[in-house]
Amino acid sequence: MADEALVVIDLQNDFCPGGTLAVAGGDEIVPLVNEMIRQSEHVILTQDWHPAGHSSFASSHPGHQPFQTVTMPYGEQTLWPDHCIQGSRGADFHHGLAWTKAELVIRKGFRPAIDSYSAFYENDRTTPTGLAGYLHERGIGAITLAGLATDFCVAYSALDAVRLGFSVTVRLDACRGIDLGGSLDAMTARMREAGVALG
Repeated sequence: MADEALVVIDLQNDFCPGGTLAVAGGDEIVPLVNEMIRQSEHVILTQDWHPAGHSSFASSHPGHQPFQTVTMPYGEQTLWPDHCIQGSRGADFHHGLAWTKAELVIRKGFRPAIDSYSAFYENDRTTPTGLAGYLHERGIGAITLAGLATDFCVAYSALDAVRLGFSVTVRLDACRGIDLGGSLDAMTARMREAGVALG
C-alpha cells in the first residue's frame, strides 16, 4: 500500500555467518526478506557504517573485551568487535539480498563518538537520522521491520517508530537475534508492551 513501507535493518555481511559480528542464522532470512521486498511498494534499508576506530569497538578501549559494557556520555554502551567499517566488504549488504529496489538507504553509526542502533536516532536518543521526516513527508504512516539483529537494531528501531507515532510490525520470522544475556526475550517483551505487532 502507498502509506506503508518495508524497512530492512542491517542485512550486511558482518552480521551474517563469517562476519565479524555474526548473528546465528543471519543469512537464513535473505530469501524471505527478498520476497517481502518484491511485495512492498516502498522499501528502505539501513546500513551500519562505522569509521575505523569507532568508539563502540572494544578495540578502541584498551583492557576491554567485546560484549563488555562501558559508560559513555550518552549512557551504557555495549562494546562490539570491529564491524561494518565504511567501505569494507563486511559493511556491504549480503550478496543475496535483492536490495536495488530500495528508495532510500539510511547509514547509521558514522559519528565516531556515538553508536546507533535505531534507524531513527543515534544512541543518545536525540540525534535523528532523518528517517522519520522522510517517512512523514512521503505520507507513510505504517512500517514493517525485518533484518538484524532482533534484539538490538530491529527492536530499537521499532520502539522509536512507535514513539514517533508510526504503526509498526516486526516480522520475527524475517529477523534473527544476538541474545546477549537474555536480550532477545527482554527486547521482544518491550516491543510487545509498546504496541509493536509481532508477526
